[in-house]
Amino acid sequence: MGGCFSDVRGGQQAVGGGAQRQRQGTMNDVGQNVRNDAVDFFYTSHGQQALFTPMELSLSASKLRDRDIISKSDPMAVVYAKKRDGTLEELGRTEVIMNNLDPAWIQKVNVSYQFEIVQPLVFHVYDVDTKYHNVPVKMLKLNEQEFLGGASCVLSEIVTKQSRSLTLNLQSKNGHQGLKNLGTLTVHAEETVASRKAVEMTFRCSHLENKDVFSKSDPFLRISRIVESGGSVPICKTEVINNNLNPTWKPICLTMQQLGSKASFSSLYENPLVIECFDFNSSGDHVLIGKLQKSVADLEKLYREKNGLNFIRPSSRQSREKVLKGQLFVDLYCEKDVHSFIDYISSGFELNFMVAVDFTASNGNPRNLDSLHYIDPSGRLNAYQQAIMEVGEVIQFYDSDRRFPAWGFGGKTDNGAVSHCFNFSGSASGFEVEGVEGIMAAYASALHNVALAGPTLFGQVINKATEIAGQSLSLNDKKYFVLLIITDGVLTDLQETKDALVRASDLPLSILIVGVGSADFREMEILDADNGCRLESSTGRVATRDIVQFVPMREVQGGQISIVQALLEELPGQFLTYMRSREIKPREANAVQTSSLQHY
Repeated sequence: MGGCFSDVRGGQQAVGGGAQRQRQGTMNDVGQNVRNDAVDFFYTSHGQQALFTPMELSLSASKLRDRDIISKSDPMAVVYAKKRDGTLEELGRTEVIMNNLDPAWIQKVNVSYQFEIVQPLVFHVYDVDTKYHNVPVKMLKLNEQEFLGGASCVLSEIVTKQSRSLTLNLQSKNGHQGLKNLGTLTVHAEETVASRKAVEMTFRCSHLENKDVFSKSDPFLRISRIVESGGSVPICKTEVINNNLNPTWKPICLTMQQLGSKASFSSLYENPLVIECFDFNSSGDHVLIGKLQKSVADLEKLYREKNGLNFIRPSSRQSREKVLKGQLFVDLYCEKDVHSFIDYISSGFELNFMVAVDFTASNGNPRNLDSLHYIDPSGRLNAYQQAIMEVGEVIQFYDSDRRFPAWGFGGKTDNGAVSHCFNFSGSASGFEVEGVEGIMAAYASALHNVALAGPTLFGQVINKATEIAGQSLSLNDKKYFVLLIITDGVLTDLQETKDALVRASDLPLSILIVGVGSADFREMEILDADNGCRLESSTGRVATRDIVQFVPMREVQGGQISIVQALLEELPGQFLTYMRSREIKPREANAVQTSSLQHY
């Protein structure tokens, strides 16, 4: 999924066709969904999708302390999001369950799961005094209730479990368990999507009108859904097929979320869709070949009856609506269930983090204050450290052993030769370090032991990551690899890098590139195929999918979005595109749940 759909940018790449999440607003700094009608309209009118997944938390507790004299405690749970400044923001409360030390609360608490940020949650359990039992839970003053215990975790820790459940030991207010057992709290997370249903279709056209003078049209289809106001919102487009009046496109997949927000798939089945066929122009000024309006039900009928449907040229002031010779056919139609990113992660799939850091001389002498590699004694992070920490602390939750390959490139190692892929650890054979802290320590050590040199070459590092991903694939590991490259310079091996990326596009690998400093990073934008033009190798082979996300640090510093959000927002989509292209499905969750989960 190579970025957003935009006619202006004129991308040739297909957009849509995944389990895309509905954008409902923007996110605040605790991961809650905040309505913003202006932002809403902008994103939906551009056919873009959300950066978050709505989830609901179910809570239960076991062996709570009994604080009542005559009867048992009457517990209620409160869920908070821990903000960046350490303060707590309440997300919701359960109901009060009378006289119960092993409650399973019915009331769910909603939270928006956002892959690209760490979302700390805090849970407090209270015994509600009998005199407040007729007071709505939202009106209860928590300082008037007896605190039974608290717990905390990160939302990622819950969704990565196969059961999507996490059991936490309750602690006292000072954060200690103490001598007394305060019991446990179990948190279970579920996506709140209405349906996982999706429709996969393969479209073909015949006898399209030629809009080009010296060659044939370069057609693509754009599909939009009609909204209640009468306008339309683009939800999907096919790739462009060059110089062809009888094209067959790759299959597209339309999810229920793309088709609309009604309660059932059957109602969306009848909703009208606008299908437009355009002749692609790189300027973005695409020429309409023809359009038609049909529902999913109509398209299924076309498939069953093997009939074609004529395109229409809309009426204008000068001419009436015209039925065209060009026809649309549906060569494949099937309904299917679509698995989400969380389905894969919670069933045992992992994201394995790798880092490569630029050691070229253009960064400046690390001893000087103006160097991009300067390590501030006060602890203030430089741009390289910031990128490692922010991305690493998110990815580490998805990597069970937390051992990360870490390399440098463009530096002169102790043997006096310039290396474009040397181990941070200093070991000739061991390229892995322990945890994000290990990467940070190895980076600082390498700055003392490696001389900055050049030029800026990505090819060897990408090939090394490709080799590791390929080995994992041959072992049938449930792993997907994420390589973070941090650089300050302009590439001197652009074509070699393109060749490496085209090879890597067949593997379970995504590459995040952070540009630091003030260099001209236009070449990096070429590697990031968000403009829709897929990378092409020196032999003419086109990348299977977009696997690169590039972000210049200067564009996010001081803004509302963090470097990690900008980098990781496309990663779940790239992961899903790979899994679906290989028809890899998540492993089924265990049918038998533990007794503590039976109430779910």
